[in-house]
Amino acid sequence: MARDDTPARRPPLSRRVRWLARLGGAGFRVLASSWRLTVINDAPLRALEARGQPWIFAFWHGQMLPLLWRHRGSGIGILISEHGDGEMIARVALGLGYATVRGSTTRGAQRALLGVIRAVEGGQAVAITPDGPRGPAEEFAPGALVVAQRTGAPIVLIAISAARQWRLHSWDRFRIPKPFSRVTIAYSDPIYLGAKSARQAAEDAPRLQEMLRALGAGIEGRT
Repeated sequence: MARDDTPARRPPLSRRVRWLARLGGAGFRVLASSWRLTVINDAPLRALEARGQPWIFAFWHGQMLPLLWRHRGSGIGILISEHGDGEMIARVALGLGYATVRGSTTRGAQRALLGVIRAVEGGQAVAITPDGPRGPAEEFAPGALVVAQRTGAPIVLIAISAARQWRLHSWDRFRIPKPFSRVTIAYSDPIYLGAKSARQAAEDAPRLQEMLRALGAGIEGRT
């Protein structure tokens, strides 16, 4: 499990947040269990898992909900924002069998990056939203690329599409598939970086951004 060993200095959770997390987690399980999932190109991912090779999932922040359900119980380490809304996601993710590493590109970035690198070096698969936690939406920040360069682990891009869904009025237009909706989840082949430095890896962000956008465009309308 990917744990951040650095002591965190966070205020205790309010009773309201604790109850909202419990209710949200229960409601999410009921909703997600009604979805009809179609999975595309997960054979390379299963091969990585069979070899014991850790990997780095990268997907847009607004598409995380079906992926939380799809990979529940996997113990994958998720990079969660230290913003207030990240606490809710963290508690729901823990309840679904994930581990969390706290931090973001704007708060706790260095500690979070080191935590993710340690997790991957220890054999843990991790998940990063390269446009999180506050956007700009669908712009690929270099954190996942730096982790891949430092660890040698491949990046696996993921995109989702839902036949019927709600879109929140948030910066990422967060997607919530409606009950009994058909949901398609597509995986890229593993992407190994040949970068010799973190700076060189970061220069690959525009290419990965276009690949992730193309992966999503390729499944729109297929559900």
